[in-house]
Amino acid sequence: MKIKLTNPLYSRLQVGFSEWLRILNFEQSSQRDMPKMLNEFLQYLIEKKCNQISEITESHIQDYLNHLSERPSRTRPGALSQNYIRKHLQVVKKFSRYLAESNQESFEVNIKLKGKTSNIKSILTQKEIAKLYEATKEDKLGFRDRAMLALYYGCGLRKNEGLAMNVEDVLLEKELVYVRKGKGYKERMVPLTGRNKEDIENYLNYSRPHLIHKKEQALLLNINGKRLKTVFERIQKLKSEAKINKPIGSHTLRHSIATHLLASGMKLEHIQRFLGHSSLESTQIYTHVANEL
Repeated sequence: MKIKLTNPLYSRLQVGFSEWLRILNFEQSSQRDMPKMLNEFLQYLIEKKCNQISEITESHIQDYLNHLSERPSRTRPGALSQNYIRKHLQVVKKFSRYLAESNQESFEVNIKLKGKTSNIKSILTQKEIAKLYEATKEDKLGFRDRAMLALYYGCGLRKNEGLAMNVEDVLLEKELVYVRKGKGYKERMVPLTGRNKEDIENYLNYSRPHLIHKKEQALLLNINGKRLKTVFERIQKLKSEAKINKPIGSHTLRHSIATHLLASGMKLEHIQRFLGHSSLESTQIYTHVANEL
């Protein structure tokens, strides 16, 4: 439950933080949840008589995390999970970053939580990935589904990156896809080779011309020839056909390719660039998963 902040400064900064998340094109779930988590942190500071950014110390942050570890969950019996507490810490770090990047007084966050940093719910094995491909059909939607898998598994794109992709962003001759709307509006080039290139090329040649409606520029089209707005339902259909008993979404495919690349010996720095992570810390979560494969 969101409590209205009584500190005008904190209230203004929370609004600015929300706008910053929107401008940097964070996932919709992040834009929805992070301001709520920040609200809880700022409310805690107010209760502790810490009413200025300059007054925030590492002790305040550590005490807040301790407070969270003792607070019962509002959605299920028991305490908050370690991953949920870790998300709160990530929000505090992002709030600090927002302040610094908007040239406002900020504070340092050097705290790291012990234990695994992964919030990855499931990873598909390479056999399960193969089953997803086998579940696609030899029709126009089947070609589209294989192109979808090429983007989200083969190229490791985020959900919104794939949905925002236009035909002109596929550079077949250069064997690259151009991600123009990455997280934080950061651009990057991702390799497009082998089977991934073949699947997207087949879709462009044999499927998309039969789906397109007028002059639609989107790469992935729905049955009506318009830009595909979600891939979740299609992935669930493939999951069902493949008889995979795991929760799967577009991000599962991204997590899976990162883990498979790491297990194959690719350097963490190369995977970081491939995924478009701004820091190596975000990529390191896959080391825990890869070690368990």
